[in-house]
Amino acid sequence: MAYKAHEVSLHLHWSFPLRWFGFIDNAIFLLGTKHIGETFDDSWRVDETYVKIKGRWNYLYRAVDKEGCTIDFNLSVHRDQLATARFFKKALRADHSEVPRVINVDKNASYPPAIESAKEAGYLPEGTELRQVKYLNNGVESDHRRIKRLINHGLGFKGFWTAHKTIRGYETMHMIRKGQVTGPHGSYMEQVRFIEEVFGVAA
Repeated sequence: MAYKAHEVSLHLHWSFPLRWFGFIDNAIFLLGTKHIGETFDDSWRVDETYVKIKGRWNYLYRAVDKEGCTIDFNLSVHRDQLATARFFKKALRADHSEVPRVINVDKNASYPPAIESAKEAGYLPEGTELRQVKYLNNGVESDHRRIKRLINHGLGFKGFWTAHKTIRGYETMHMIRKGQVTGPHGSYMEQVRFIEEVFGVAA
């Protein structure tokens, strides 16, 4: 983009496209999440997937409900009890989430102590059940692939906050496609009209 602009005598810094796309992703997240409807299902599927940033693996925590609706997501440098507890706290504070009756996870050892600490801190009810049954998480693992496909189409992330903002945009657009945002109801044209309206560019 910067090179093309130079051809028509517009002098743009080489980092302009990255900053511009970061702004767009952030705007999609902020505007889109204002329109997210409530998630009523109280059975959560939680898992983490790998994201490479500047040559090192980082971890994207994600939660969906039984119907496949995205509850929340969080990018983390670490994959440990503290990172897991931080994700649960963030997800439980989301306006559209329902307090879970049951949380399905894999065999990652960080989940049981993170759940216990959440209960002790008071933001997760004592009655919430933790199930470490891998096959129950097939839904969230399948949902990972749609986000990972977008990430893999890029040239890689060079910084944590760039990855964080970009993935927020991907996740929000994915929620729109899944029909979680009030307004569009699945068709491509309805989704386009919704984006035009929230950005104020509708014809």
